[in-house]
Amino acid sequence: MHVGPYADEPATLAKMEEFAKVHGYVLRGRHHEIYLGDPRTAKPENLRTVLRHAVIQAPENGDPA
Repeated sequence: MHVGPYADEPATLAKMEEFAKVHGYVLRGRHHEIYLGDPRTAKPENLRTVLRHAVIQAPENGDPA
């Protein structure tokens, strides 16, 4: 769950990628966003976005697939 302005989502995605790497996975394909707030009425710091990203187990040699 990303909380805050849409412009800050790349930092959250980078954290997700690092978390996956530490646990033996790599991200696969593109991420998916589900917006839970209305940017026309909500303050940017209150926006919530579900960020989803498919993962696969990292290859044994450490190279992403």
